[in-house]
Amino acid sequence: MAGAGRCAEAARGPRMRPGGGSRSVGMWRLARAGARAPPALAAAAAGAGPGGHGGTEGWYEWAARSAPVHWAESGLAALQEATGLPWWAAIAGGAAVLRTAVTLPLAAQQGRLLAKLENLQPEIKELAQRLRYEVSARGKQLGWSEKVARLHFARNMRRIVTELYIRDNCHPFKATLLLWVQVPMWVCVSLALRNCSIGARGSAVQEQFSSGGALWFTDLTAPDSTWILPVSLGLVNLLVVEIFASQTKMPVSRIQKLLTNFFRTVSVVMIPIAATVPSSMALYWLSSSLVGLSHNLLLRSPAFRRLCRIPRTTSDSATPYRDMLAALATKYSFKKQHL
Repeated sequence: MAGAGRCAEAARGPRMRPGGGSRSVGMWRLARAGARAPPALAAAAAGAGPGGHGGTEGWYEWAARSAPVHWAESGLAALQEATGLPWWAAIAGGAAVLRTAVTLPLAAQQGRLLAKLENLQPEIKELAQRLRYEVSARGKQLGWSEKVARLHFARNMRRIVTELYIRDNCHPFKATLLLWVQVPMWVCVSLALRNCSIGARGSAVQEQFSSGGALWFTDLTAPDSTWILPVSLGLVNLLVVEIFASQTKMPVSRIQKLLTNFFRTVSVVMIPIAATVPSSMALYWLSSSLVGLSHNLLLRSPAFRRLCRIPRTTSDSATPYRDMLAALATKYSFKKQHL
């Protein structure tokens, strides 16, 4: 009987303790509440898991789907449809239009600012000599040590130079505006071409890209296996860096040297990177660099500098291109040629 009673009790299930039923109901309601969670929360929870997109998706994919990249895609498509050009020509033409309409005016503004800075150097040098004399005389009166005198000189010199920058509206940081505009624009167009090449914009555009190339890069969706585009890109970028470095007439600071070496390194590193991306991206990079090189040379022309209202400086030359070749030949120990 006892065994039968235990079997019957087991069949009925365990007895509920007082309050146990309420706990069971509470847990059930919590589970049902979780099941009725909003779809957005459920998607977020799924994405947070190991296999969810939220955990594996990086900033690159997020940037590729951003609004500026979609605007660049639409702009490229509109340019190609309006002109009827093949895609390789539309990409090269788009690079020329962007660099000429956006970065050339900024480059001219940068030239005006650098010219003002160069013209300020004699005044800064004169004020530095005067300040050094005044600090020395004041230090002798008050018994300053050499360290204290140097501290007062540096502090007052920074103040004087800052006032000159404000007076002539030529703070050196403004010269970086071109970089802050050009780099994001370059990234957005590059990602737009990447989306078109991999079919993110649609299979129709991808098919057009696959047959929209020319010469040895007929397929714009595939990397350039000949490495002609990547190597050309690296050489052009290095030439741009060296030309810009050679046109600086003011004393080069340590930061400027570091930046120049950084851009040299980037120019070399871009070669293998350009060999792994679709040819459409490598073509855009090369076209953009070629247009930038032409703009750099154009901004050396005395007539164009006058047109852009770039102030004359003591380092201006009537034969800038001949001087540029001579400077590059001297710097790299090339055999000089009589021009």
